[in-house]
Parts: sequence; C-alpha cells; structure tokens
Amino acid sequence: MSLSPSPLRRSVIVTRLRAAGCVFAEDEARLLISTARTPADLAAMVDRRAIGLPLEHVLGWAEFCGLRIAVDPGVFVPRRRTEFLVRQAAALARDGRSRRARPEAVVVDLCCGSGAVGAALAADLGRVELHAVDIEPAAVRCARRNVAPSGGLVYEGDLYQPLPAALRGRVDVLVANAPYVPTGAIGLLPPEARVHEPRIALDGGADGLDVQRRVTAAAPQWLAPGGHLLIESSGRQAPATVENVARSGLIPRVVTSDELNATVVIGTRPAGGGRPTG
Repeated sequence: MSLSPSPLRRSVIVTRLRAAGCVFAEDEARLLISTARTPADLAAMVDRRAIGLPLEHVLGWAEFCGLRIAVDPGVFVPRRRTEFLVRQAAALARDGRSRRARPEAVVVDLCCGSGAVGAALAADLGRVELHAVDIEPAAVRCARRNVAPSGGLVYEGDLYQPLPAALRGRVDVLVANAPYVPTGAIGLLPPEARVHEPRIALDGGADGLDVQRRVTAAAPQWLAPGGHLLIESSGRQAPATVENVARSGLIPRVVTSDELNATVVIGTRPAGGGRPTG
C-alpha cells in the first residue's frame, strides 16, 4: 500500500531532490512515494537518494521491458537502451522456431547482472530454456529472484565456465551485455554508476573490448547451427566488435536504435556445414 502525503509534503520532497541534482525530481518523488510503506520509510528513501544512491537501488527495483526487476545495492542497474538488445534477441528466437524440433528456445544470458535481459526474454517468448551467468555473487542472488518465474537457472562464475557442458552446440540465442567502458573513461561516468555499481560490471579494459573478445571467441562452441550471438556495444566500438565476431567464424551484422541510442552486434553461426571453431 503506497502513501498519500499532502501536496506540501510532496513539494518538499521534490525540492530536496532537485537540490541534490535529480533532473527528474517530480517523477522520482512519485516513485519514492508509491514505493514507501510508511512515512519513516519514505524519509529514509529520500535521504538515500539525496546523497547520491541510484534511484533503482533506493526503490529496490527498476522498470525494464515493462517488468519490475529487483535490483539490490551493489548490482548493475539495467539500462533502458538494453531493451533494444532484448527486442532483437526475442525476434531472432521467434524466427528460429521453424527450424527447431523443440518448442522452446535455449537462451544464455552472459554477464547477466540482475538477470533483467533473461527475465525479459522469458516473459516475451513464453517458453524458453534460460541459463544466466554472472561473476558477482550479489548479482547472482538478485538474478535468481528475477528469473525464478521462468524456471531459469543462474550460475556464478566467469563467462562460460559454470555452464553445463550439455549446452555446447545447443544455444539458440546467446546475449551478452558485457562491460564495454574503456578503463580510462570510468571516471567520466555519472557518480551513480562509478561509485555505486561494481567496477567489474563497467570496466571493459583499455579499449573496452576485453570481455567482449572472450565472449566472441568461445561463442561458436556453444551456439546451435543458425544460432545467434548478440552483444551490446557502442557505435564507436561496433566496427572492432564486428571484426572480432567475423574472426570467430560467425556472420556479423550491426543493428541500431536512434530512439534508445543503442547498438547491438549480431553474430550468426552458419546453419549448414560444420561447427565453427573459435
């Protein structure tokens, strides 16, 4: 049950959030008020937001693809631009139904964070065999709550290492929102990210592509014939990511969304012939 504070009290909250630098103070105040259960709870939440904690960590959830995704403190917050990655992955999974003997797509979500991408794909596709992986224990705990409704499994470990060997050559859709911020650019990120989100979820190495290279190199071993790897990238980094995808033996292409300022590189394993190596 949400609170219904007086207009004066709401105005005080908005003023305080504005003073703290919150650009969308009115919207944030509305979310805080609707989420708080008691006046004391609301006061504590406003205090936490005013000192710079990400709104999603204060609320305990983020809206993503129409879902309310649980986001614990210290866990990477799903970005709205990543909804484009979900839309592309869902479309490819649906397109592949005709060539699959089984009704459900096999989906792997690497660097899953809160599990938002996997949870959104499961909600969109209905029937899915979902496997998600993250190296951060806090993220794994959070992701398990978010993917539980789909029956998905979440593993703790480094990229492919904890996945069952039986998945090799069976994955229809492999999504990776791997960290791709160059190390030197971490300091330029908003405080909500660089202070309150795990560095390992942001830092992609000197050129931002260290983790992506590892994802791409091993992807052909896990993809089914005709399966797809989807990697969120930036427009500037996409050409290098395309080169890495092609080098692994996958057929690359780039899709973009001006609306969400999003770039996704897709690598497809050839449907015929032998399994590529990488």
